[in-house]
Amino acid sequence: MKAIQTNNAPAAIGPYSQAIEVNGFIFASGQIPIDPATGEFVKGGIKEQTRQSLLNAKSILIAAGTDLNRVVKTTVFLSDMANFTAMNEVYSTFFEQPFPARSAVAVKDLPKGALVEVEVLAAK
Repeated sequence: MKAIQTNNAPAAIGPYSQAIEVNGFIFASGQIPIDPATGEFVKGGIKEQTRQSLLNAKSILIAAGTDLNRVVKTTVFLSDMANFTAMNEVYSTFFEQPFPARSAVAVKDLPKGALVEVEVLAAK
């Protein structure tokens, strides 16, 4: 088991790793829309937040020696299911067929008041 860490994604804000590599897979922690350069949320709404969350996940995968094309499963957490269509518009620009399996769920709250959090599982 190996921890993955990069400065190109937000640092962990608790007792967890940005990602863990084990048995040829990368298990990335959920990414919220924090710009790693500023440590702040990106400006805008669900589309901008989805884009930043996915860019953060992409940076972690690159640091692990893989990329979004090797993602096999994602989980998208939304603060409001009314944002599903707008999130999906942005999400669809990050992946190609065959698309990864995905779950998308609405939750009561997300860390720091985020509108979206994205978690990925990728093959190395």
